[in-house]
Amino acid sequence: MRLQTVPAATGAAWVKQGWRAFSQQPLAFSGLFAAFLFVIFLLTLMPLVGSLLLLALLPLGSLGFMVATRDHQAGRIPLPRAFVEPLRQGAAKARAIMLLGVVYAVASVLIITLAEWADGGALDELMQVLADGKATPADVGERLADPRLELGLLLRFGLAGLLSIPFWHAPALVHWGGQGVAQSLFSSTVAIWRNKGAFLVFALTWCAVVLVFGAGANIIAGLLGQPQLIALLAMPASLLLSTAFYTSLYFTFADCFAERDQPAPLPPAESTP
Repeated sequence: MRLQTVPAATGAAWVKQGWRAFSQQPLAFSGLFAAFLFVIFLLTLMPLVGSLLLLALLPLGSLGFMVATRDHQAGRIPLPRAFVEPLRQGAAKARAIMLLGVVYAVASVLIITLAEWADGGALDELMQVLADGKATPADVGERLADPRLELGLLLRFGLAGLLSIPFWHAPALVHWGGQGVAQSLFSSTVAIWRNKGAFLVFALTWCAVVLVFGAGANIIAGLLGQPQLIALLAMPASLLLSTAFYTSLYFTFADCFAERDQPAPLPPAESTP
């Protein structure tokens, strides 16, 4: 694969392309995301092992959406088989993708462990208070005021963001580029660094989309005098946004990497009389 550098404005184009692809086949992509969520639900039913398997399958999940989006671009209907197609491209590629998953799971567990050590369980206490349903605003405020909570959240989100950089393109580079685990992680990191302007715009554009959706829901609920509509609209809106986001992932890869041009075939040798 040949690494390409794109203008910063391309980041907004990736979001637009993701929405366009989703709007052209909303049922197919929604069904794909529903299948993805169903697998996540099944894994959550398995204590401990299920959580580890879930983390290990996330790189394959993002690659599955890229494969499905590429199928759509080729005029085919995105189907859940896109999630298993990368494992059917030969033993070497399947092993590399599974190893990527193992590395991602181990790194994620280390991040979670470090964050829990740093916050001393402050986040767990906050979640328990919120889940209890009987907590007073003072109880919630006390947990939120814990300085360890801020440190734990910074470590979780900061380190998770850094971890996403080498894994952003790595599964696709294994699948379409035939790269090994180490090379794909390195290539992904270099690609995002060289196109950091485009990825910054990509992230900011998605943040703007989420804010617009949130503001729109609040305005509609206010005009109708039904504040409970916000909670009612939150779930379908989050599913819609998540599906469109995963659909846009392929375009970030397609613009950052291109297949190397194949050399032109040599002319046939003239026969000697």
